[in-house]
Amino acid sequence: MDLAFTREEQAFREEVRSFFRDNVPPDTRRKMVEGRHLSKDEMVNWWRILNKKGWGVSHWPKEYGGTGWTAVQHYIFNEELQAHPAPQPLAFGVSMVGPVIYTFGNEEQKKKYLPRIANVDDWWCQGFSEPGSGSDLASLKTKAERRGDKWIINGQKTWTTLAQHADMIFCLCRTDNNAKKQMGISFIVFSMKSKGVTVRPIQTIDGGHEVNEVFFDDVEVPIENLIGEENKGWDYAKFLLGNERTGIARVGVSKERIRRIKDLASKVESGGKPIIQDAAFREKLTACEIELKALELTQLRVVADEGKHGKGKPNPASSVLKIKGSEIQQTTTELLMEVIGPFAAPYDEHGDDGSNEAMDWTAQIAPSYFNNRKVSIYGGSNEIQRNIIAKAVLGL
Repeated sequence: MDLAFTREEQAFREEVRSFFRDNVPPDTRRKMVEGRHLSKDEMVNWWRILNKKGWGVSHWPKEYGGTGWTAVQHYIFNEELQAHPAPQPLAFGVSMVGPVIYTFGNEEQKKKYLPRIANVDDWWCQGFSEPGSGSDLASLKTKAERRGDKWIINGQKTWTTLAQHADMIFCLCRTDNNAKKQMGISFIVFSMKSKGVTVRPIQTIDGGHEVNEVFFDDVEVPIENLIGEENKGWDYAKFLLGNERTGIARVGVSKERIRRIKDLASKVESGGKPIIQDAAFREKLTACEIELKALELTQLRVVADEGKHGKGKPNPASSVLKIKGSEIQQTTTELLMEVIGPFAAPYDEHGDDGSNEAMDWTAQIAPSYFNNRKVSIYGGSNEIQRNIIAKAVLGL
């Protein structure tokens, strides 16, 4: 298998790189490099710039607004987007529910939802995890009961990312209590403004408000908001999670972080010399770079095999990408912590005495380290991914 990029693909990379250089707002890029949180307006503004260019839903089929790029072009685009860095289009809409709708939804649903997803006219969130139903997602208890021309939904979701901004939610609900737990689940979408929906914030360890609890109390949802077939939601969830796990590899993110590690380690001194000159540190950094190169080659193999597993079926290798990608992301945050040493200790970055100015560049490194502990859990924990590999790849 030839994994080298062609001349045309290299030219495409330069085109993408040039566009990001000229169009990503400077403040947005600076916040991304420093690991700071972006506002909703900053994210939406950039995504609409992408959509105006025609790149907002690059991997979708052309009839739904996609670019018609090859799998390799999409890989290059995603890598450059992460490495610049710039915010990726809202994954819950573009990479998760959008593909589910154009793959399994009816024509009316495609016309209603897909254009609004592409332009971020609707901000989507994901209603999957519940208290007690994380890695064992099939044990979920949120219930949708059919009454006439409506679903009545009751239950609770948790760790719902950015639900405080959301207009819409795609939700896994139990619609048959008598079926095997994986077979009695349906995929339903509805407005977060519906009566009976309550969002409560969860403050994360880095001090941010990124995730939420969401409660449903007799929420009425039109019957036509069911995506695909009733009780087939587990199949659609597996399809969606396969796409999510491939994205979690984030090769471009780790490349940019390694670049920053090298830059900072050449400036920060320990024992009278730059940290980058420490043999033990260089050994750990080199080992991480080797792992990242192996991950990149694995992701390219997945790209080359795209479409060989049938409609709606994710490549089992996406679990490998999820495991190694999350581990490398965590390793890079650990290396950044090692670079800044005692400056990782908390301080008031809003202090007015001027004493914090020299340390401002370190402000988000410790919060980023703590926040990245989650990466090996969401999208299906790494332990579950190993079980998937054992079953689907090794036949155990």
